[in-house]
Amino acid sequence: MTDVAVNSLMYELFGLVVKMAGPVLIVSMIIGILISIIQAATQIHEQTITFVPKLIVIGLMLLMMGDHMMTTICDFTINIFNTMLR
Repeated sequence: MTDVAVNSLMYELFGLVVKMAGPVLIVSMIIGILISIIQAATQIHEQTITFVPKLIVIGLMLLMMGDHMMTTICDFTINIFNTMLR
């Protein structure tokens, strides 16, 4: 593989990482901020109150988006192998 092909592949890889992890991280961050606001308003500072809702929401998101994520990663992997065989 040439340097240009490797650079192109790395660019695609970083784009794929952002597409896969971005939505989950953004939703987790939003849930964390909302729970922090609620904790500040009620003055309840328990660590499990922030952990459990994030865990549930991330699990639900992975259940909903898991098939799409797996298909996208498999297509990318097949594309890499097809590129290397040329």
